[in-house]
Amino acid sequence: PAKKKDIRDYNDADMARLLEQWEKDDDIEEGDLPEHKRPPAPIDFSKIDPGKPESILKLTKKGKTLMMFVTVSGNPTEKETEEITSLWQGSLFNANYDVQRFIVGSNRAIFMLRDGGYAWEIKDFLINQERCADVTLEGQVYPGKGAEEGEKVKNKTKPEKSKKKKDADKKSNSIKEDNRATKQREDL
Repeated sequence: PAKKKDIRDYNDADMARLLEQWEKDDDIEEGDLPEHKRPPAPIDFSKIDPGKPESILKLTKKGKTLMMFVTVSGNPTEKETEEITSLWQGSLFNANYDVQRFIVGSNRAIFMLRDGGYAWEIKDFLINQERCADVTLEGQVYPGKGAEEGEKVKNKTKPEKSKKKKDADKKSNSIKEDNRATKQREDL
């Protein structure tokens, strides 16, 4: 049997054990659990439109945190981007959308949503803004009103990365051919 200790003699480990015993019996409400421990919301398949794949994504992201990237058109400074996206965030707040905004570049911002089910409505609002070049949501790039004519290809997936990778491969190959030390090492 464990000895009874005086509470005044408890150290940090004893206090942690006592806290665990108290919390073990507590019932934590579902809303208080961290997002990764909450059970997923049930999906109502009757609301899914087979012609719109976005409807499936909308239902699966409901209640989950989601981030979207927004690019401001033109060549704005970071301060201009801050002001423009602040106006958009204020408009969304007035429409009862809980959106947090983080500036990640001179013309780029992240909009973080607590409930991903509203992401496509917010995306529709953003792409209709005059200074919005594009919105990236779940790997899809949606051109905005402010996009240049050459970039208004509807709903493209990110080709920029593959293009950059190909250019980098070409550069590395040309460097290998020109570099004498590399050529000698290959001969060995």
